[in-house]
Amino acid sequence: MVEDFKKFINQGNVIELAVGFIIATAFAAVVKALVENVIMPPIGALLGGIDFASLYINLSNKTYPSFSEALKAGAPVIGYGVFLNAVITFLIIALIMFLIVRAYNRMQPAPVPAVNTKECPYCLSTIHAKATRCAACTSELTTGAPPA
Repeated sequence: MVEDFKKFINQGNVIELAVGFIIATAFAAVVKALVENVIMPPIGALLGGIDFASLYINLSNKTYPSFSEALKAGAPVIGYGVFLNAVITFLIIALIMFLIVRAYNRMQPAPVPAVNTKECPYCLSTIHAKATRCAACTSELTTGAPPA
């Protein structure tokens, strides 16, 4: 079992996956900081000084001055502002991943079209692969070799 595990770990795919995961995690942290500290504050200021991270619905009978105070008290709350930040973070990451995949796909070589032609064994002209008679010499085509 140990040998199988070593073989699995030493495959290139696992190492590439691990590196990709680490980079993606770091990238997600950067985007989260971007959303929370750069994007949402101006949007909140435009909407009258709203801090989206502090928006919540209190499900208890008591009132609390802030979302963090309600969380500290253990009150049941719905933190929809934090959810909005997470949705915006997700959308930014999804957009960037879409742009990366799109650019990668554009750099790939064009697929080679399937060959739909063959050569007539009698006159060597190009004909459709499914043809049973040559359009140039009218020879009937068979699967065998042409007569000598």
